[in-house]
Amino acid sequence: MFVKPRSCFWKIAVSLTLAAAPLVAQDRIDLIRPDAPVLAPYGALPIGVTTRHFEHKDQVDVLNSDEDTLARYNRPLTVEIWYPAAAGTPQGGTYETELRDPSMTVTLTGRAARDAPPKSDGAYPLVVISHGYPGNRLLLSHLGENLASKGYVVASIDHTDSTYPDQAAFGSTLLNRPIDQRFVVDSMATLDGPIGAITNADTAAVVGYSMGGYGALIFGGAGLAQGVEASPFAPPQGTLIHNVAGTDTHEALIDDRVKAIISIGPWGRNYGLWDDAGLAGLRKPTLLMAGEVDDVSVYAAMREIFENTTGTDRHLLTFENANHNAAAPIPVPMAGWQPSETLGFPPFDHYADAVWDTVRMNNITQHFATAFLDLHLKDDQDKAVYLDLVTNAKDGVYSAEEDGTLKSDHTYWHGFPARTAVGLQFETRTLGE
Repeated sequence: MFVKPRSCFWKIAVSLTLAAAPLVAQDRIDLIRPDAPVLAPYGALPIGVTTRHFEHKDQVDVLNSDEDTLARYNRPLTVEIWYPAAAGTPQGGTYETELRDPSMTVTLTGRAARDAPPKSDGAYPLVVISHGYPGNRLLLSHLGENLASKGYVVASIDHTDSTYPDQAAFGSTLLNRPIDQRFVVDSMATLDGPIGAITNADTAAVVGYSMGGYGALIFGGAGLAQGVEASPFAPPQGTLIHNVAGTDTHEALIDDRVKAIISIGPWGRNYGLWDDAGLAGLRKPTLLMAGEVDDVSVYAAMREIFENTTGTDRHLLTFENANHNAAAPIPVPMAGWQPSETLGFPPFDHYADAVWDTVRMNNITQHFATAFLDLHLKDDQDKAVYLDLVTNAKDGVYSAEEDGTLKSDHTYWHGFPARTAVGLQFETRTLGE
């Protein structure tokens, strides 16, 4: 979910910025800063990408339902799939996409080759990516490409009724997020052809941002509080009961194939959608990421999610002084710096943070996502060290010999070059804590 406070001076500021900096740069999603943590760079595998269209039959049609009629339809979902490509695949490609103002379209540049033949000598764990409200399947495309280069098949969803061009009733998002995520796991498990052949959907994870993070928590076992199905923003006829803790429908949603969850800026606790009992039902290892001054999902509410999901091991990565755009969106395309009369603010504000550089946040997300997913989906125990950290990065001591060998008193965050973990916190709690 995205809420933008209005500003009285954005037109002047943007005009001055554009006058000083012509729009000549490529909108790249694959940037890796020289000071990025060690697991942030792309992996050794070439990447392919393709677009597929799935249809979830006989679903509640929230937009055409009311208190008298419960309509149903075949729900369409477009999915972008990144995957390890065959050796020697030339790298480089583009993506056409709308911005937060859907009348503004841009071309993003990345590394994946469109419809390249997949690598065919094994199967790779599945990662499902779920965007915010509104958003689209390319909002976290930097992470999709990055993970595919490290041996994952990544399926990123355009959630119907929740993308920039088709943003509609919020009740549809509340109901459908975890259902869509489960359906895409099912669809990838039965996918035909060479990409289906290399997809191991029996070992899967979900990465969700904002409302995608909301859905991932529900999908992982954190059922909603009883009574939310009757709230004013819920879909008609109490259909949100589907996701309420203790119901047969919610229990049936939870999937043994999903081994881990990454929930970035999850919305919902700030509006009472979960209670402590519902959160305690989360049963998947979870990595939460949050901005310390998030005023959309509200940082204090996300801390409550971290503290009360006692049914599993979990981590909380905090970006100090960052707001709701922490850790997830692509670098803002240059066209997004321009004023939007439709929105009343530049699309820039949907992607960027006032304090943090987006590429830096992307690189940090790529680092921690790699460590967490490799540990839980590939049983790579060597990655556990990257999740065993002093809570406040500023308290770590960087201590090394002249040749770079770390000394015994070195406590700085694993994988971070000296001075580069500033502004971060990392907390861990285990099952029952």
